Amino acid sequence: MALSGLNAGTGNSNPNKSFEVQPAPSDSVSSLSFSPKANYLVATSWDNQVRCWEISGGNSLAKASISHDQPVLCSTWKDDGTTVFTGGCDKVAKMWPILSGGQPSTVAQHDQPIVQLAWIEQMNCLVTGSWDKTLRYWDTRQAQPVHTQQLPDRCYSLTLRYPLMVVGTADRNIMVYNLQNPQTEFKRIASPLKYQTRCVAAFPDQQGFLVGSIEGRVGVQHLDDAQQSKNFTFKCHREGNEIYSVNSLNFHPVHHTFATAGSDGAFNFWDKDSKQRLKAMSRCSNPIPCSTFNNDGSIYAYAVCYDWSKGAENHNPATAKTYIYLHSPQESEVKGKPRPGAGRK
Repeated sequence: MALSGLNAGTGNSNPNKSFEVQPAPSDSVSSLSFSPKANYLVATSWDNQVRCWEISGGNSLAKASISHDQPVLCSTWKDDGTTVFTGGCDKVAKMWPILSGGQPSTVAQHDQPIVQLAWIEQMNCLVTGSWDKTLRYWDTRQAQPVHTQQLPDRCYSLTLRYPLMVVGTADRNIMVYNLQNPQTEFKRIASPLKYQTRCVAAFPDQQGFLVGSIEGRVGVQHLDDAQQSKNFTFKCHREGNEIYSVNSLNFHPVHHTFATAGSDGAFNFWDKDSKQRLKAMSRCSNPIPCSTFNNDGSIYAYAVCYDWSKGAENHNPATAKTYIYLHSPQESEVKGKPRPGAGRK
């Protein structure tokens, strides 16, 4: 899908010639999720709203919205591509059958804000992660969780490629689960990065994961003990002595390269196998707190807004306008390349 016909929007000063989704949320965006079946984009926001747009025919068309009682922090789609799950500071997760026009219903509850959730198609259940130091698995037809898994600390990040699920918590803990046996930790490791975990992303082949930290660094981690020599970390989202958080990690669904997005307002495309940066994009005027690819990798959506990393005292409503942009990656930006020197004798 080409985005060349999309409306650029008024006041768009995006340096990457990305196209603006309108109308934008009135406060910072906390998550972006594309339907796995079609180009429907959902954004959750600190203004308590969940919004959905249809990206079609060169336009972003606002389709529907719902509210939570407090800021919404996370979102995911059911595998059928018609239903959205959202969670947030009101400590509940809602199920919203958006494409059938249904009303949202509460399907999960925690003792503290819900910051991560994922739909597990193979188990027909929802998993939610919270600052209450638990993971909870939900049959959406039942009021009580079917299983509660204790975590060593507050849940910060979660990634799922069945049967692999990786959860990052406070204090640099990373828990690995085999969802064929979800009640037992498969492995627990300390993050290979020295600072707080911000995001994780499972390899498409389920053989490992990426982890990003507040210190502008990404770790590439393999699960097999025999593959540990392939592990490495690299610096990104830095400029001179300025170091920025890595806020988002997304694998391309076709080429299996990945994107990083950070508080420096930039996103980059990388190839972990050849250890190369494929493309560095220009910095935007505000941080990028979240991003996602659509189901075929032809659209990369990212939010540009204040990310609260410097606290409320540095939040200036006059300059804190929120944008959601759509970038159409060129093949040269996201297709992996041979490692320099590979094949030479």
